[in-house]
Amino acid sequence: MTDGPDPGRPRAAGGPRVSRRALLAGALAAGATAATAGAVAVVRGSGRHAVAAFAPEFTGGGLVTNEYAYRHPHAAGARRSKDWVVTSGSLFATRGAGWTGVPDTGFTGPDSAETTDSAVFRLVTRRRDFDAVEVTTRVRLRPPVTTPRTPAQDWDGGHVWLRYHSPQELYALSFRRRDGTVVIKRKVPAADASAVEGGDYATLAEARHAVPYGSWHQVTASAVNHLGGVRLELAIDGTTVLRADDRTPGGLWTPGGVGIRADNSELFFRGFRASGDVR
Repeated sequence: MTDGPDPGRPRAAGGPRVSRRALLAGALAAGATAATAGAVAVVRGSGRHAVAAFAPEFTGGGLVTNEYAYRHPHAAGARRSKDWVVTSGSLFATRGAGWTGVPDTGFTGPDSAETTDSAVFRLVTRRRDFDAVEVTTRVRLRPPVTTPRTPAQDWDGGHVWLRYHSPQELYALSFRRRDGTVVIKRKVPAADASAVEGGDYATLAEARHAVPYGSWHQVTASAVNHLGGVRLELAIDGTTVLRADDRTPGGLWTPGGVGIRADNSELFFRGFRASGDVR
C-alpha cells in the first residue's frame, strides 16, 4: 500500500473454522439484553457495553467532509462531519451512498470543487470504541486509474479498516485490488520514528478473488479477540473468502475505529453498518 511497504507472500491462516456470527455472539453473550435504539445495556463484570449499531445515512448530495476539514477543523467553510473523518481525499453523498468522487490529486480547499485528492482516500469513524465488531457495506468500484503522483500499484482498490488506533496502527482487509487478490494486513508504526503517517504492513492472509468492477457487492469484515489472538474475517457476497488469526506480540487487542480506504479507485458504498460491542 502507498504509505508502507507491501510485503511478500503471506503466512498461512490456519485453525478450525468458527463462524463470525458465533464469535460476535459469544463476545456479547455475558448477559447483555436487547436495548432500544440509542440505549446502553451493561454486560456485568466485563467492562463492556452493547450499544446501538453505527449506521450513518447519506442524505442529499454534495460534499460531506474532506481532508481540508481534518487539517483545518476551525477554518471558515470547513465541512466537518459528526460521523466521519477524512484524512486524505473527499467524501461526497450521492443518491443515498457515500462516494469518493473521481480520483485525482491536488489541494481540495474547503469544498473540493476543483480537486478531490481521492486518488489517496482515507475514511475513518470519529468513534474509536469498536471492540468485537462486524462491518458490513455494499460497495461498487470502477477500474483503477493512475495519476502523476500515484502510479499503478498492486494494492490499488478498496479496503476496510478495523481496530483503527491511528494512521500507523490498524487492520486493513482488502476486498478488491488491482492484482485480483484479497488480503488481510496488519499495519504497525514504521521503524523510522520520523514518519508522520507512515507504517509497515505485514500480510496475515492472501487469496485470489477478483469481483467484477462496476457492480454492487456485499462486503463483511470482522475482528474478534479469540484464543489468544485477533481473528479477522472477510466475506464477499455472503461467502467467506479469507480468514486470519493475528497472534503476533502486541496485537491490536483494544477497541478502535472502522473505516474505508481506496487507492486510485472511484468507490461508492451504501448501507454501511458497524455492530458488535464496545468498552
